[in-house]
Amino acid sequence: MKDIYQQITDSIIEKLQAGVTPWACPWDRSTVSVMPHNFKTKVDYTGINILQLWFSAMEKGYTSSAWLTFKQAKDLGGKVRRGEKATIGIFYKRVEKEETNKETGETEDKGYNLAKPFYVFNLDQIDGIEEEKTELGQEFEPIEAAEQLLINSGANIKHGGNGAFYQHTNDFINLPDKIRFKQAADYYATATHELTHWTGHKSRLDRDSKSRFGTPEYAFEELIAEIGSAFINAELGLEGDLQHESYIAHWLEALENDKKFIFKAASQASKAHQYLKQVLAGQVQNKGVEAA
Repeated sequence: MKDIYQQITDSIIEKLQAGVTPWACPWDRSTVSVMPHNFKTKVDYTGINILQLWFSAMEKGYTSSAWLTFKQAKDLGGKVRRGEKATIGIFYKRVEKEETNKETGETEDKGYNLAKPFYVFNLDQIDGIEEEKTELGQEFEPIEAAEQLLINSGANIKHGGNGAFYQHTNDFINLPDKIRFKQAADYYATATHELTHWTGHKSRLDRDSKSRFGTPEYAFEELIAEIGSAFINAELGLEGDLQHESYIAHWLEALENDKKFIFKAASQASKAHQYLKQVLAGQVQNKGVEAA
């Protein structure tokens, strides 16, 4: 069997080479939940599985964001249509292993996480199960939710100039004036990208994001912000444009040299996404910083 890391990485390289960012949400965000989730357990997928399931939905034209294993579909009275192919995902199983330290004679835990594949089908591939489509209420208006995220964050956000960036040393975000954006969604998409950088501060997720422009480490942090903002934008229903084509060459090179590169970035992006979800829900407070 082909290495699971390499299999997923190759599919993402193929999309990037074709000029498509496979972490762009493929669904209409106005009427359905867009985060890939298990229809039976109602639990959202995380990390690389979000990208993988978005990628599959984009490629196959699925309209649902709900997924089930073959057994789950059968248990719920559904039937996977003949000829339909599953989408592969990945989970980690803890393998317990103990070794005796030759010097001390003490037993040490040498356990490790083993990557294992799982296979799911989109609800569009299954007969006999209907997904309830719920219209989003006015309180979930995407722009309003995005504004609430910025307010709840307490981030020091300044406006002016032509650049959008996060200044790590002084812990502030700079955004161009709102009137410079073609549409409001573009402003908020840019803001969530910088806000994803903001989550990496040592007082939050403590992610190394201080590398200089042009370095592989800088490109890696940009990929985290790109994917993380895609996750939170999907959560908010935003469809704004971001322009970061200059990093694609770095990403392609890194993906070709390290089959786990996208997994590492997606894992960090997922942590940032979960943190921002808590911010939006008012469960995290940023002390000592005021928005400007």
